Amino acid sequence: MVAPRYDRYDRYDRLDYTPLPKSVTLARHRAHRLLTEWGHPELADSAALLVSELGGNAVLHGCVPGRLFRVELALTEEGVLRISVSDPKGESLPRPRGAAADDVGGRGLLLVREFASRWGVCELTVGKSVWCELDVVRDAQGVPRTP
Repeated sequence: MVAPRYDRYDRYDRLDYTPLPKSVTLARHRAHRLLTEWGHPELADSAALLVSELGGNAVLHGCVPGRLFRVELALTEEGVLRISVSDPKGESLPRPRGAAADDVGGRGLLLVREFASRWGVCELTVGKSVWCELDVVRDAQGVPRTP
């Protein structure tokens, strides 16, 4: 799926991380905190899960020695939270795969597909960016609520 384009963001954050499992934990906690600070605590748990899955994939499959991975969070004026994780390894693009019941891994993109409203992969000049989006759902009074 081609990444939708947005003209303006209400909130934006970007941070580069070293390709270590500890960095995934830091990125997950940062995403949860930011969504709460940005006034969308209803999205914080889902955003943290998605950052964790995409960040874990970047560390496990997408990083090369000496190169960082990047996590971007953007809340658009159109009511969309975009999460993007970029890594320097673009020769193999991720795709959901099946996992046996006793497999330890292999379910990350299945979770992303289940929790996100949309997701996809963008090839970059160097590497790739895996993105997903959550729609900000509002009630009749315009108050955000859990999707």
